[in-house]
Amino acid sequence: MKTEIRIVPQLFILALVIGAMSLAGVVKAETTPTGQSSSLSEKDRTFMKKAAKGGTMEVAMGNVAEKNGQSDDVKSFGKRMVTDHTKANDELKSIASQKGVQLPAKEPKLKWTSDKAYIDMMVKDHEKDLAEFKEEASSGSDPDVKKFADDTAKVVQEHLDLAKEIQGKLK
Repeated sequence: MKTEIRIVPQLFILALVIGAMSLAGVVKAETTPTGQSSSLSEKDRTFMKKAAKGGTMEVAMGNVAEKNGQSDDVKSFGKRMVTDHTKANDELKSIASQKGVQLPAKEPKLKWTSDKAYIDMMVKDHEKDLAEFKEEASSGSDPDVKKFADDTAKVVQEHLDLAKEIQGKLK
């Protein structure tokens, strides 16, 4: 009878240890890079996904402009879009990977119409993007995403200024 009393408490302790270890595993999983995604606000996630989609479009359009542009300014601008947005896209992918965010990777289908149409679209697009990047930089919740937005906003501003300059030449 005395042995039965010892077995029950030992089994109870064993069950508690197993339960504690399982709980520790759940806590550890939430602090891994994939688990960190839970710390991102929906606003930060949405920004990252929109930025990735826009960045992919900028690279694709830049390649088309570099190939099909008539003006040397447009070709040069397209080349810069490819270089700068590829760099930004790679940085964003790295942050997304650390935060456990799945970014869209679909390549857009593009059709070239003219230098003017491309530059007009770039001006409009960069104005919209600049506002979104500045908004994220000032009111985002994740420090890594905010820094990315702030750093990239400066490059987007340079692109906008250059696109407006080229736009003035094409009129």
